Amino acid sequence: MEPASAAPGAGRAAGVPLRTAIFGAFVALAVVLPQLPVPDFWITQANYIGLYALVAMGLVLLTGVAGLTSFGQAAFVGIGSYATAYLSTSLGLSPWLNLFVGLALTCLSALVLGWITLRMSGHYLPLATIAWCLALNYTMANMEWLGKFDGILGVPPITLGALDFTEGRNIFYLIWGAALAAAVALVNLLDSRAGRAIRALNGGVVMAEAMGVSTFRYKVQVFVIAALLAAVSGWLFAHFQRTVNPSPYGIKWGIEYLIMAVIGGVGSVWGAFAGAAVVKLIEDQLQVLLPSLIGTAGNFEIVVFGIALVLVLKYAPQGLWPYVSGWVPAPRRARDWAEAPLLAERARPAPGEALLEVDMVRKQFGGLVAVNDVSFAIRAGEICGLIGPNGAGKSTTFNLVTGVLAKSGGTVRFRGEDITALRSREIARRGLSRTFQHVRMMPGMTVLENVALGGHQRGRSGAIRAMLRLDRAEERRLFREAERQLARIGMAGQVHELAGNLALGRQRLMEIARALCTDPVLLLLDEPAAGLRHLEKQALADVLRQLKAEGVSLLLVEHDMDFVMNLTDRIVVMEFGTKLMEGTPVEVQASPAVRAAYLGTEH
Repeated sequence: MEPASAAPGAGRAAGVPLRTAIFGAFVALAVVLPQLPVPDFWITQANYIGLYALVAMGLVLLTGVAGLTSFGQAAFVGIGSYATAYLSTSLGLSPWLNLFVGLALTCLSALVLGWITLRMSGHYLPLATIAWCLALNYTMANMEWLGKFDGILGVPPITLGALDFTEGRNIFYLIWGAALAAAVALVNLLDSRAGRAIRALNGGVVMAEAMGVSTFRYKVQVFVIAALLAAVSGWLFAHFQRTVNPSPYGIKWGIEYLIMAVIGGVGSVWGAFAGAAVVKLIEDQLQVLLPSLIGTAGNFEIVVFGIALVLVLKYAPQGLWPYVSGWVPAPRRARDWAEAPLLAERARPAPGEALLEVDMVRKQFGGLVAVNDVSFAIRAGEICGLIGPNGAGKSTTFNLVTGVLAKSGGTVRFRGEDITALRSREIARRGLSRTFQHVRMMPGMTVLENVALGGHQRGRSGAIRAMLRLDRAEERRLFREAERQLARIGMAGQVHELAGNLALGRQRLMEIARALCTDPVLLLLDEPAAGLRHLEKQALADVLRQLKAEGVSLLLVEHDMDFVMNLTDRIVVMEFGTKLMEGTPVEVQASPAVRAAYLGTEH
């Protein structure tokens, strides 16, 4: 049920029905389990596993997929629990109404906390989540109207007409219905335009922003989704337990939820169920076994879980679920986009029209001047080269033009518009796209998905439509465009290959296809021929000439002089961050200053 991302291989055709059959058998077991003559204790344990899995799924999305570590999910469980407990007991409101009130409070809290904490990076982010988890838990434990440390007793049951969900084993269906629905929704989300943007967060924001993705917006989205899943778990927990108190919503539980996600498989939605089951079942056994072995009571199971976590990270770093599911063939994505309508393309400028104007651009890093008042211009319909020895400032100039780096001075105009202060995603939306000196990609995504990420700004479907699977028509159009661009560079036969399995040269070609998927007017290529063999370079040169004929202008940095001289119309030469000269390939080759820059002598 995970998004198809594995390389094609033997037995793949049987992958779809096999995985579908396994999921169907799992759902069937969930339906019949409460009707079987099994002990009530088993059902109670299964209920807790479902509740924990809801929270762990949020951490899979937040931490495993988006790369944002959080220890504070237990606090959001507490908001969902306390909201329904207070409103049910003090105001007599329906639990169903309380669910929406709790979700609204959680959403508001997550937006405020996310807006503040998600701007942090490195170790500051997890430390911030610990801080606000402690703060929220302290607030719950010290509010008189919330019962302080005693909490709230007598929480009423959830009912639906004459159906009482606390009678018999009815609550099982509510808990597991919510958990399975959330799992399917998250799988749908990850296999979508929004899901590719979310997965790109874990590979660094520079590439995603250059493809037009608003990375901070998606960080906030996944933070809110994870919080809402935790709140649903808290709502169910309050009515399942019929009482709430601050204990289950502190930092200890925040850590345990993260342990569940990591042990099960922090990058896998279904791993949340595996991790919740393993931690819950083993924890109950350890709470009985360890005191008898040690001779004293205490939470010694945490020590065991710490050791288990280290072992899992060492021997199964992806978690238990990916390790087990690796034995089941992964499905290849069905090619259902062949007849999809083509995406709309932007109007091309007339040949010779002023396209890019770089005027006295400067970049200083402290006392180091990396780019020193460089100026040049590109007109529509031409291929311009940017060359110079190592350390000349070529890639830094690329980063200044595309908004990856803030400029210390100067201006940049694109099609007559001042884009000096614009962010890279805003520049990309205007038709200026790029590749990178060091390949930036998502190795765990297929070639097709990596290239489709380039079309992000050409789609509109968001997270909610993706979860409900209402975005399929747009997805087919994006995949058709991605396949079309891969065909242009000779990689149509590798659409289902994992990007991380490609050779370096192929990865560079894939990066060009991804940039083309943005529908650029001007394409900036940073060392596109690096790692390519001779015939591959010739094929790439043919592709670039074809792009020029189709109205795409190019600016490229390249160290292969034969490649540059035989392809470009004009060349800008840089040395030590300054512009040395500008001219045709013949003029540059004849320049004594250029020979001196490269060889250290004019002779």
